[in-house]
Amino acid sequence: MGKIKIQKKDIWIDMTPMSDVMTLLLCFFMLTSTFLQPEPIQVNTPSSVSEVKVPENDVLTILVGNDGKIFLGTENKNNMNAMLQTVTDKFGISLNGQQLKNFSQESMIGAPLSVLGNYLALEKEQMAEKIKTLGIPTDSIDGGMSEFQEWVKAAREANPDIKIAIKCDAKTPYKVVKTMMSELQDMNENRYQLITNLKTSGED
Repeated sequence: MGKIKIQKKDIWIDMTPMSDVMTLLLCFFMLTSTFLQPEPIQVNTPSSVSEVKVPENDVLTILVGNDGKIFLGTENKNNMNAMLQTVTDKFGISLNGQQLKNFSQESMIGAPLSVLGNYLALEKEQMAEKIKTLGIPTDSIDGGMSEFQEWVKAAREANPDIKIAIKCDAKTPYKVVKTMMSELQDMNENRYQLITNLKTSGED
């Protein structure tokens, strides 16, 4: 008896729907992702057991380095520009178009008002290096509010619902942290979150 030959047929699968789905997923993740803003200095936060997540939007982040230098900023560029307008108007600081453009590209504020104009006039690479040596002063201005308080006040005026988050280095001097928190309390800013790393089971 002769063998029956099974006719072989080519199988063709239309991959177009899969490509469409992959493209849609890619676009979705690109549009909904939150990119980390570069910080002026590297900060190694202390560990804690708290699992409370800091909000991603409408947050004024106060960054404190291990040398005590203070920087602050928010992810909302409109709020950042409004803060700059408020502070420069109050202290009579005039900035040109290039300086304003450079500020709009900054993720954080960290220059004293006395050198703010000169700092914003630098090239981008020079600004990145210079800001590490600056920081916002916490000394009072003529017996009134400090520059740090003025920026926090401007942030509150720009967005009354803004939340405050403090990110300190594990080696930041306690005196600096105490001074900063005291200035916040003087402004009745008593609610803020501390950014830390989650302590692992292997840590003491």
